[in-house]
Amino acid sequence: MPTKFRRLGLLVAGLPIVLWVCGTSTAATRDAQKTVSSTTVVIDAGHGGHDRGGIPGQKVAEKEMTLDVAQRLKTLLAKSGYQVVMTRDSDVFVPLPTRVAIANSYSNAIFVCIHFNSAKRAGADGIETYFYGRDSLPLASAVHYYVAGGAPSTNRGVRRRGYYVLRKAKTPAVLVECGFLTNPTEAAYAQTVSYRQKLADEIAAGIRGRSLVTSAPGASTRVATDESIPLQSYTDQTNVRSSSRSRSKRSHKRSSRTKSSTKKKSSTPDGPEASATSKEREG
Repeated sequence: MPTKFRRLGLLVAGLPIVLWVCGTSTAATRDAQKTVSSTTVVIDAGHGGHDRGGIPGQKVAEKEMTLDVAQRLKTLLAKSGYQVVMTRDSDVFVPLPTRVAIANSYSNAIFVCIHFNSAKRAGADGIETYFYGRDSLPLASAVHYYVAGGAPSTNRGVRRRGYYVLRKAKTPAVLVECGFLTNPTEAAYAQTVSYRQKLADEIAAGIRGRSLVTSAPGASTRVATDESIPLQSYTDQTNVRSSSRSRSKRSHKRSSRTKSSTKKKSSTPDGPEASATSKEREG
C-alpha cells in the first residue's frame, strides 16, 4: 500500500508540469494562429487590362501569367488562415497609386507584387526579387529563398530598387520577377499550369516562413535549416534609372540639338519642342 501511495503522489505531483507544458504548447499554437489570421496579404498581379506587360512584340502576355499565379497564391494563403486582398482579380487595369493605396489601407499587411521579366536578349533568364524599405528585406529574403530555390532557372538574386509600388508602400513589400517570358524555355514553363502552381506554392512558403529569417546575411542559396532562412545579400540598384526614362532623356537631348542646329540655318522654327515624358516602370 505505501508503494502505491508514493506512485500516486508522484503522478499527482507531475500533473501540474504536464498541464503546464500542454498549456504552453496550446498557447503557442493559438499565438501562431492569431498572427496568421491577423495578417493581411495584399497580392498585386502586375499589369492588366490594356497593359499587357513586357516588351513590344512579346508573344506571352505578362498580365495573364501574373493574374493566374496571384489567384493560385490567394487560394493557398486563404487555406492557411491569412486574410487575402487582391488589387485585381480579373483582367482590368489598376493604376499604380491605387494598388499602393489598397496595401496601405491595412495596418497589419504585407504587399506581394507578382511579375514576369522580359528582355530584348532571348537568352536572359532567371528569378529576381525586389524590395525597397529595409523592413521588407526579411520578406524578400524568404520569398526569394523559396522561389529561386524551387525554380529550374538562374538565381539573379535579391535587389533593392525604388519601383513605385515598393517605394510608396508603408508596409513590408516585395516584387517577385518569376522568370523571363522572352526566354523560350522560361516562357514554356510559365505557360504550364503545374509551373504556375509551383510558383504560387513557393511564394506562399516564403510568406509563411518570413519570421524564420535570421539576422545575419547569408548566401542566396538554399543553405538554411528547418528552423531558419538566411537573410539574403542584395544588390542596391536604388540609383539605377529605368531604361525608358534614360531613353526619353537621350531623345530629348537629340531633339534639342537638332532644333538648335535648324534654328541656325533658318529663322523659321520647326514647331513646338516635343516634350519627353517618362512613365514609372512597374516591373
